[in-house]
Amino acid sequence: MTHPFAKLHHLCIVVHDIDRTQAYYESIGIGPWTEYPPLAEYEELEAPSKPGFLALKYRVCNLPTVQLQLCQPGDEPTPQRLHLDSKGEGVFHVGFEVPDADAAQAQATALGLPVLMRGRRANRTGFTYYDSAEGAGVTLLTRATPHPGK
Repeated sequence: MTHPFAKLHHLCIVVHDIDRTQAYYESIGIGPWTEYPPLAEYEELEAPSKPGFLALKYRVCNLPTVQLQLCQPGDEPTPQRLHLDSKGEGVFHVGFEVPDADAAQAQATALGLPVLMRGRRANRTGFTYYDSAEGAGVTLLTRATPHPGK
């Protein structure tokens, strides 16, 4: 069985202005950026604020070895908004790719990591955020996607 934190996939940076931040990255040669697929595709969603989660704006840039994500939260009290308000712009979470979202979540919780948020698509791919910032210095996330590496 694969360890849930064995394969680094992405770094997610929370920002105040996603357009300004994307323009900055592009000005130094980092791009192209695409919008993350609609968050509404997660049929099963556990989040502190579902409307807040659905209002998150994400952009992704696939570099050769890692994906960069930009996240602009709305005004709702999501973990991303709370991080931005208390710590400012910066890395909110580190994401790890797993073959099975549910199995990875079970392994991580067995390691003592409480679930912060989770979402699953109809095909059981999806994500789990763990309440790890106090111990790890950052929120950890596992994700399984229909298209690994993307």
